[in-house]
This record gives sequence, C-alpha cells and structure tokens, in this order.
Amino acid sequence: MSPLDHLLDLLALEPIETLIFRGRNRPLGSPRVYGGQVLAQALVAAGRTVPADRFCHSLHAYFILPGDVEAPILYTVEPLRDGGSFATRRVTAVQHGRPIFNASVSFHRDEPGLDHQPEPPAGVPPPDALASERDLARAVADRIPEPLRTVLTRDRPIDFRPVDPADPFRPSARDPEMAMWLRADGALPEDRLTHQALFAYASDWGLLGTALHPHARSVFDPRMQVASLDHAIWFHRPFRADEWLLYRVDAPTAAGARGFTRGMLTDADGRLVASTAQEGLIRPLADRPAGEIAMPK
Repeated sequence: MSPLDHLLDLLALEPIETLIFRGRNRPLGSPRVYGGQVLAQALVAAGRTVPADRFCHSLHAYFILPGDVEAPILYTVEPLRDGGSFATRRVTAVQHGRPIFNASVSFHRDEPGLDHQPEPPAGVPPPDALASERDLARAVADRIPEPLRTVLTRDRPIDFRPVDPADPFRPSARDPEMAMWLRADGALPEDRLTHQALFAYASDWGLLGTALHPHARSVFDPRMQVASLDHAIWFHRPFRADEWLLYRVDAPTAAGARGFTRGMLTDADGRLVASTAQEGLIRPLADRPAGEIAMPK
C-alpha cells in the first residue's frame, strides 16, 4: 500500500455499533497520536451519520488528553439537530475509558447566495519551483535523531512544499508566518467528505510551530512543551485535496504560555476554500537544557 492508501485506510472507520466507530492510529515518531489524525477521523465519523446532501461547513474541536498511539480510538457521534438545511453532530473520542477529544461539527446542504472573498495571494512561487518537506528533511538527515529521522524522511501521504522553509533543528527568529503548498500524493475518490478529511489531517501540520518563530524556538526544542488545545475549520467552497492548495498561516499573538494561529487555504485559482484557527500550549520549560532534539508533542 502507498502512504496515501494507508491514510485512506485510517479514515475508513470501523462501525461497531449505531453511532459508534473505531479508528486505528498511524505512528509519527511520538507515543502521542497526531492531532490531525483525530480531527480527520472525527469528521469522517460525523459525516457518516448525516444525509448525503449535507456537507461539513464548520468543525470546532478541543484536544482534552494526549492520544495513546498504541490503543484504538472510539468515536461516539451524538445527533444534535437535523433541520431542513443544516445538521449538527457532537463527536467524542475515547481511549482507556476517558474522553481525549470532542468536537461539534455542522453540515449544510449546498445552496446559492452572496459571494465574495479576499484578493488571491500574489507573488507566491508555484509548487513545482519548491522542494518538498520530505526532501528538505533528507538533506539534513544526519542531524535528525531516530525515530524522528525515519518519519520525516520517508514517503508521505501528503506532499508539503514550504514556500520559505525554516530549519526546525536550528531555528532563528523570524516573522510569525508560514506558507506551504500541499496536495495528496495520489488520486482521491470523488466524495467531498474524503477531500475535507484529508485537509483536516493536514491542517494541524506546522500550524502551532508558527507561533514559535519570533522566539527562535521549534516544536522539537526540549525547552518547550507544545500541544494543540483547540482547533477550528470552516469550509467555504468545494475543493480537491489531490490538487495543489496553498496554506498560509500567521500567529498574531502569544501570551500566557499559549499561542494563537490562523490559516487560509486557497486553491490554484486563488479561491479561498477553507479557513482554520488554533490555540495551543507553548510553555517554556526553564529547567530543561538546550541540546538534543525533543520529540514532537
């Protein structure tokens, strides 16, 4: 199986009871489950319980406890409303008898209406002119400790291409901004839920690290405790996750050991197709020495 096939297999949740699904995990070099995986699986679980003509327009989630990558995750879906054009679901993810995540997910049937958006971004290099994040990691593989080296240098289900890559192992102070092109590394099925779930998976990648840029820190710094606290996605327009999408992120503020980030996703034609926001823990650990690279939180 290709890496993309493995990811699609992760999103093929096992129904074990009415409104209850079981999901498996994909290790990413950490004992904790990657937050984007939980977001994507929760969206799929909710989407399986709504009429076929309803599509997700917003997801609001909280990460409550770190997920155990060695244990399956149970997703329980609670129908809150089924109206004439909207449907609302609450999803709770459980491991070891405790909730680790919950989300409210709203679905809306397609309908015409007023339409406007910001001017498309200008001056961004095309993806073909940029190196993939995987290839950038391979170029400095000798500086990446195991098992993180294997994770960062192997083929990936999603091709990330940073516009102005930062070195997370030798960070320097820079503006709290990030931009990257992303695309599923292969063709996807036609259903819109799969394309939305693929972006939900990708949307957490590199988001919180943007809040560390002005402080010359990275998520691999052992002097930092970094963890996503909440996450929101708004889907504005249909898109294909197997075509190039530009993800631009900024972090307007950090305070109280928390960083706030927001993102805008545009397609190759400049249409704004989704927006994100996240707050995360970025807690300095004064008693931890600088030196070896920390594993991602």
